[in-house]
Amino acid sequence: MLIAKVVGTTVSTVKDEKLHGRKLLIVRQTDEFGIPTGKPYVAIDTLDAGIGDLVLTAAGSSARQTTITKDTPVDAVIMAIIDSLTVDGKRTFEKS
Repeated sequence: MLIAKVVGTTVSTVKDEKLHGRKLLIVRQTDEFGIPTGKPYVAIDTLDAGIGDLVLTAAGSSARQTTITKDTPVDAVIMAIIDSLTVDGKRTFEKS
C-alpha cells in the first residue's frame, strides 16, 4: 500500500467496458506528512475520494482484489481515505 494525495481527475470516454462508470483520479505518492514524493499516476476510485484527500492505494495485482476492480484491467486503486496518520506517537496528518 502507498500513501498518496489526490491531485486531479481524468476523463476517458473511450475505455474498456469494465471501466464504464468508474471515476479515474490522478494521485501522487506522499510521505507520512502528506508531502509529495513520487510521480503522479492514475487510480480507480472505489470510495468517492476527492481532490486534496490523502488516500491509501494498492498497485499491481493487489489493485484487482476489491469487489469493484475484480477482473478489470487496472493497475492502481484507491481503497481507503485517510482520516489521520500517527507516526512514532506523533500525529502527522489530520483530515480537516
